[in-house]
Amino acid sequence: MSRIVVVGGGWAGCAAAVAAKKKGMDVVLLERTDMLLGTGLVGGIMRNNGRFTAAEEMIAIGAEELFELIDGCCKYKNIDFPGHKNASLYDISMAQRRIKLFLKEKGIKVFMETRVDEAFKDGPFLKKVYAGKNRVFEGDFFIDATGTAGPQKNCAKYGNGCVMCIMRCPTFGGRTGLADLCGTSLYSAENGKGFKGAMSGSCKLMKDSLSRQLINNLELYGVAVVPLADDSIGDLTSIKACQQYASQEYKENIVLLNTGHAKMMIPFLKLEKLQEIPGLENSRYEDPYSGGRGNSIRLAGMVPCDEYMRAENVYNLFCCGEKAGPMVGHTEALVTGTIAGWNAALKADGKECVKLPEDLAVGDYIKYSLIKTEKKEGVINKMTFSGSVYFDRMKEKSLYSINIQQIREKVSRLGMENFFRA
Repeated sequence: MSRIVVVGGGWAGCAAAVAAKKKGMDVVLLERTDMLLGTGLVGGIMRNNGRFTAAEEMIAIGAEELFELIDGCCKYKNIDFPGHKNASLYDISMAQRRIKLFLKEKGIKVFMETRVDEAFKDGPFLKKVYAGKNRVFEGDFFIDATGTAGPQKNCAKYGNGCVMCIMRCPTFGGRTGLADLCGTSLYSAENGKGFKGAMSGSCKLMKDSLSRQLINNLELYGVAVVPLADDSIGDLTSIKACQQYASQEYKENIVLLNTGHAKMMIPFLKLEKLQEIPGLENSRYEDPYSGGRGNSIRLAGMVPCDEYMRAENVYNLFCCGEKAGPMVGHTEALVTGTIAGWNAALKADGKECVKLPEDLAVGDYIKYSLIKTEKKEGVINKMTFSGSVYFDRMKEKSLYSINIQQIREKVSRLGMENFFRA
C-alpha cells in the first residue's frame, strides 16, 4: 500500500486526505496547529452564488462526504445577504471536531501540532519530511495543502504586522510551505497597485458584545446589515483576498453573518471607529485579536500547478487550495483538494491523472483560473465561484444552476456520476 502524506489540515488538505483514502492509500495528515480547517475556522460561508452549483456537482461526482458534514453544521441555509444568494452558514465552533472525528474513523492518521520545517529530496523525488529533528514522515507521494496565510514575515512585509489571527504563528510557528521547502518557485497575488498578496477578507466580533437588536437579528435570520451614516470608514474592500465582497454595498453597510461568532465582512476597522456605529458601541474583536490593525496576509506564496494539481519540478508533489493558485474559498479548496488527493493516489498506483470536464463548473474553474494566472491576470483577479470574475463567467457560459436535478443529470450525461467512488 502506497503512503500519501498531506501537509496542512485546512479544507483542501482534509479533502485531499479523504480522496486519497478512498483510493485505498495509507494517508497521513500533518497539521501545524491544534485545530483543523485553517482559515475555515473563521470562514463559515458555503453555497453562496456559484458555490451552490460547485457543491452539488462535487456531490453528484461522488465527493459528498465533507459537503454533507458541513451541511450538518449549518444553522442557516438558503439565506441571502448583499450580493449573495442561497448561502449556508456553518457553525465554526462545531465543524472542525466533526471533521477530525470523520477523518480518524476513515483510518486517516492525523498528527496535530506537527509543523513541517524540512524536506528531503532525491533528485526530482520528495522522499520524506521532518517536523523537528525527531519526527520523520516518509511517503510515496506528497500533497502541499499549507495555504498562503501568513507567516508573520509576510504579514509584517505586506500588511500591518502580526495581528494574532487564527493562524497563531506565535504559538505554533509560522506557516511553512512544503513546496517552498523543496525549492519550488513561488509567485504572489497583487492588488494592481504594487501591493503583494491580499488581506484576509473578514474578521470576527464577539457576538455578545453587540446590541440586543443585532444579536436578535443574527439569531433569527443569520444576517444583520447596519447602514453607515457616511463614508468615513473609507474603502476597505479593495485590499481583500475575497473580491466578491468588493462592491458598493460593502462600503455603505456593515454586513454581519452568524457563523457562531459575528462575522464582519470587511478585513478590519479601527475599534474606535467601529464603536461609533449604532449597535456596535461595545463591540470587540474575536479574531484577529488586534483586528483594528488588519488581518493576515494571504496569497503571497503560490505554486505553479497544472490542471491535475501537480506542482512544477517535483515529480511526486501535488498542491491544492490557495497553495495551487489564487483560488479563494472553502468550496474551492474542497474541489482542488479532492482532485489533488485523487490524482496523487492514481499516480501512486501507476495510473494516469484525471481532470474534471470543462462542461462542469468545477472543471472549467480550475482550467480558467490557471490560464488567467499564466497570463498574469489571475494574480490580480482572484478566482471564486461566489463572485467577481469567475462567477460572471459561470453565468455567461450557462454553468451556473441551483436546480439540483439538472446538475445531477448533467453530471450523469458526462459520465461522471459517482466518479470519486470508483
